[in-house]
Amino acid sequence: MDLFDSMHVFVRVVERGSFSAVARELNMGQPAVSKQVRALEQYLGGPLFARSTRHLALTDQGQRFYDHCQEILGHVETATRSFTSGQEQIAGPLRVAAPVSYGRLCIAPLIGTFLQRHPDVRIDLRLSDHNEDLLKENIDLAIRIGAVKNEGLVALPLGNSPRRVYAAPGYLALHGVPREPSELSGHNCIGFTLLEHYDRWTFTHLGQAFDVGIQGNVTSNSSEAIREMVLSGLGISLSPQWLFTADVEQGRVSTVLDNYQTSALPVSAVLSRERRRSARTMAFIDFLREQML
Repeated sequence: MDLFDSMHVFVRVVERGSFSAVARELNMGQPAVSKQVRALEQYLGGPLFARSTRHLALTDQGQRFYDHCQEILGHVETATRSFTSGQEQIAGPLRVAAPVSYGRLCIAPLIGTFLQRHPDVRIDLRLSDHNEDLLKENIDLAIRIGAVKNEGLVALPLGNSPRRVYAAPGYLALHGVPREPSELSGHNCIGFTLLEHYDRWTFTHLGQAFDVGIQGNVTSNSSEAIREMVLSGLGISLSPQWLFTADVEQGRVSTVLDNYQTSALPVSAVLSRERRRSARTMAFIDFLREQML
C-alpha cells in the first residue's frame, strides 16, 4: 500500500461523498477505491467510516485523520512544487467554476491570455448557475456574483458588475418606455431568482432612492434564459451590462431609465477555507483582478 496514494483517495471519498464518484474522477474501478480505503483502515487499525448508515459518515477517528490528511497532503504538494525553484511553481491543474453566462462571456475569453503567461497550468472551467460544493466537486476557486454569505468560504473581491434595465425595441413599441421607476409597475418585469431580493429593484437619482416592487409572469434562475426572453420581447430585465453588451451594440435591445443608477453587484473569487491556496490559484485571481480593474 502506498500511504500517500491511499490518503489522497480517502480525502477525495470524504469530499465527494461517494466511492463511485471518486473512481470516475481518478479513472479507476470502484473496487480499487474500496480496497485502498480498507487497506488504510487495516494500516491504522480501526474504521474510518461508519458503515451502518446509508450515507458515508466518518467515525470520530476518521474525522481526525481526515483533518490531518488535508494538512499533510497540502504540505507534500507545496514541498514537491517548490523543490527545484525555491518557490512554488505556477503549474498544474486549476479547476474554476463560474456562472454560465458570466463564464462564457467574461471568463472564457481571458483564459488564453492567462495560459500564455503560465503555459504549465491546465484549466478545467466548469459553468453552472448553481453554487457548487467546492470541496465535494474538487474546485479550486469559484467566481460568484452578488453577496457571498457562506461562512465556510473565503471571498476575495475581484471587482463590480454594473447593471442596467433592458428591453427589446419591439416590447417598448407595444408597451411604452418607462420614464421613471414607478412606471415599472405597468410592465412585465423578469426577475432573476438567484438574487436574494429579485422581486425588488432599487434605483438612485440625484441622491434620492427608489425601491420598486416588480411584477411579471415569469422568473428564472438562468441569466441566459432571461436574455433570450428579453430578446423575444417578453419583458424588461434588470441585468448586468456584460450580458447585453453585444445586443445593445447591434440594436437588438435598448436600455431604459438611463438617468437612474442601480447598484452594481460584487464579483468575488470564492475559495474553501479548508483548501490550500496554491500558487496557480492565486495567480489566476491576481490575473482576473488585473483584467477587471
